[in-house]
Amino acid sequence: MKIQQQDPGEIDVHTLLLEHLADMHTHSPPESAHALDLAALRMPAITFWTVRDNGVLLGCGALKQLDAGSAEIKSMKTAPAHERKGVASLLLEHIVAVAKTRKLHSLLLETGTPAAFIPAQKLYTRHGFVECPPFGDYKIDPYSVFMRLDIAAQ
Repeated sequence: MKIQQQDPGEIDVHTLLLEHLADMHTHSPPESAHALDLAALRMPAITFWTVRDNGVLLGCGALKQLDAGSAEIKSMKTAPAHERKGVASLLLEHIVAVAKTRKLHSLLLETGTPAAFIPAQKLYTRHGFVECPPFGDYKIDPYSVFMRLDIAAQ
């Protein structure tokens, strides 16, 4: 598996992102679906990666710089045919390593609370993330859980 920075508008990537957006809207009301669209993922504050194996897209994820000391993980999605193969863990480890090289203090994220999001919650917990209060523009929401990783503790 190879991780690389890539434009999220590549056809296969954009298709996966559209699936991601559809999933968010299937399991959360519109005001609680915080996945980014293609235009937002192309903003300068965001670094976007794909995971591929022999050119086949396995998954993607992004890091949104919030300020000098923190960033938010966005758009983590594994292609359904490649779930449970370690794609998300590999990408998350890569994002944490990037956060360390950027000398960030913390990584933050928002994920859902419905049953469909339990695997994501477990992934983040396994990698040291803990629940935290809402950050940035987020508000307390029964469909959201907010998590934080203290980079210095890694």
